[in-house]
Amino acid sequence: MNIVDSSAWLSWFADDENAIHFATTIENTKSLLVPSITITEVFKRILQQRDENSALTAIAHMRQGKVIHLDEHLAIDAACYSVQHKLPLADSIIYATAKKHQATIWTMDADFKNLELVKYFQRK
Repeated sequence: MNIVDSSAWLSWFADDENAIHFATTIENTKSLLVPSITITEVFKRILQQRDENSALTAIAHMRQGKVIHLDEHLAIDAACYSVQHKLPLADSIIYATAKKHQATIWTMDADFKNLELVKYFQRK
């Protein structure tokens, strides 16, 4: 199973030079988990940079994977990982989701760089 972090989704949607690292993972929707917080982050950024229709189109693609909603158990795990690894709130939710499902996180976010279950790619 795979989780694509918001930074990687945005790279893929922008088709920038880093997108190649994430294309195969994103296109394999049967193995794709989508923490609901990534929908929030991606929608917000695309809405800021483009428009609502573009943001809705992006989210429609993200929803082809299995959306994982934040429940109280995942929220508690996220809080623990946030403290343990000094992760921001959204990152801790993504990490807790990955740990729960033994999924690999694909990202360009340096907050994840040295954690297990992470494929980190430095921004070009």
